[in-house]
Amino acid sequence: MRGAEETFKKIEVRHFTKSLFDKTALAILALFFVQTWSLIEKVAFALAAQYFIAINKIAITGLPDATIPAMELLLISSASLLAGFVDAIVGGGGLILVPALFAVFPTTHPATLFGINKGASVWGTGVATLQYARRVNLRWAALLPAAAAGFCGALAGAWLVTVIDPGFLRKALPFVLLAVLAYTLVKKDLGRHHTPRFSGRTETSVACCIGLVLGFYDGFFGPGTGSFLVFLFVRWLGYDFLNASASAKLLNTATNLAALSLFAWKGHVWWHYALTMAVANVAGSLLGTRLALKHGAGFVRLVFIAVVSALILKTGFDAFLK
Repeated sequence: MRGAEETFKKIEVRHFTKSLFDKTALAILALFFVQTWSLIEKVAFALAAQYFIAINKIAITGLPDATIPAMELLLISSASLLAGFVDAIVGGGGLILVPALFAVFPTTHPATLFGINKGASVWGTGVATLQYARRVNLRWAALLPAAAAGFCGALAGAWLVTVIDPGFLRKALPFVLLAVLAYTLVKKDLGRHHTPRFSGRTETSVACCIGLVLGFYDGFFGPGTGSFLVFLFVRWLGYDFLNASASAKLLNTATNLAALSLFAWKGHVWWHYALTMAVANVAGSLLGTRLALKHGAGFVRLVFIAVVSALILKTGFDAFLK
């Protein structure tokens, strides 16, 4: 009897210790996210203040060339809001924001417009990554090295776009996207269930390959990067669409940050536009992430099909009809 009582007491102590450890870990994690969110809010309020100062300065001084034109800022901020929403769910926000920038600033060097795009979107993808990390069990051991590979690839691609025009990719892109869409439609169960195919070093190697190649593409050209990341995580690694989208946000944040760093170093970022657009991008990102988490993989799959279809139409028009 005494032996049984001692064993029971040991089990109780272990259970209490494990429970205490779990609660402590959760408390630390919660504190971390509270502090992170507080920082994001402070930055957002600071950027919003800059936005309204710019608008008021325009109204008071009436200087069209010395500050930010109100109509241009309104147009590209609206595009940034919608881009952040789409990017947070499945990627493809560049479909909205990049054409808007080219329409508003038709004579500006493409590298500068890509720099503005990255300066706004990196905030939205970063916030989406934090939101997903709270609810989705990300495979950090594979994703962190992949994000580092994506960062390096994007640096190389962003440097190359300052040297040569990526326009030659425009005619190939619609066909690649069409193949992605056709495969997704044919495979009805694609991305509906989360069944990772690899583990350990194999998964890390595959994820790093995806990160490096698409990181380079994102820095060099960009449209559809988020959608390509989601598709490859689903098709190659066996993730469902929700986990693939969450994982893609981490890599996309790294590639955006790398490209932005190089564009800024080369002087290709108009910060007075990029920072104010970031506020709208974060707002759209928060809404998109919330919807994706609420409705799950099936919803993300439908949005993926819609975004890729829109990308095909847009890139096809640009390549062959424009």
